[in-house]
Amino acid sequence: MSPFLGEVIGTMLLVLLGDGVVANVVLSKTKGNNSGWIVIATAWALAVFVGAYAVAAVSGAHLNPAVTIGLVVAGKFDAASAPIYIAGQFLGAFIGAVLVFLHYYPHWSATQDPGLKLAVFSTGPAIRSTAWNLVSEIIGTFVLVFGILAIDGPVMDGGSFGALGIIPVAFLVWVIGLSLGGTTGYAINPARDLGPRIAHAILPIPGKGDSDWGYSWIPVVGPIIGGAVAAGLYVALGSF
Repeated sequence: MSPFLGEVIGTMLLVLLGDGVVANVVLSKTKGNNSGWIVIATAWALAVFVGAYAVAAVSGAHLNPAVTIGLVVAGKFDAASAPIYIAGQFLGAFIGAVLVFLHYYPHWSATQDPGLKLAVFSTGPAIRSTAWNLVSEIIGTFVLVFGILAIDGPVMDGGSFGALGIIPVAFLVWVIGLSLGGTTGYAINPARDLGPRIAHAILPIPGKGDSDWGYSWIPVVGPIIGGAVAAGLYVALGSF
């Protein structure tokens, strides 16, 4: 399996399970309806574990353009390979979102609120404020990338690790969701947000409303900035 295909499959699993838990919580007539934020944050963390563990030996399991760019800035990944990784991540995220659409197909028409339907696919702010929403995404992704670099986890040791190598990263995503996710829904991953947002725009979802393109740049630009700043600081501190 090529690293490109590894990133496609890993990110597909990440989004299938991550967007899937949001669908289970917010869509009408599901058995998990209204089960809450802790369920969402926990499942997203486990989704990271599943996606990363599945393909870590193949691609290193970046699954996130902000992570890939951060690793380039930190000197831990070849910049020439970054575009193919990022392309795989966006494609995988799109495919994962399509699978969520198919899995929950009867529940779209049973759900009246178009905002809830969009929330399955992409993030949105609790309080809309361009500057502060951007800051939230920068901070959340800073914690993610700096934490990954400090943990020296699964994205950097060439796949020669066991399950314990990925668990700290899953815990990192879990605590980011629980602690910092309440402002913007913690995209902290451009592919995770933009790929499914595109899927939302083109899929025949009953009563879906618009895809909030005016906000869509924040969960792309914010994570890229946060990841790059985290990597730069990590290097400045001597890559402890």
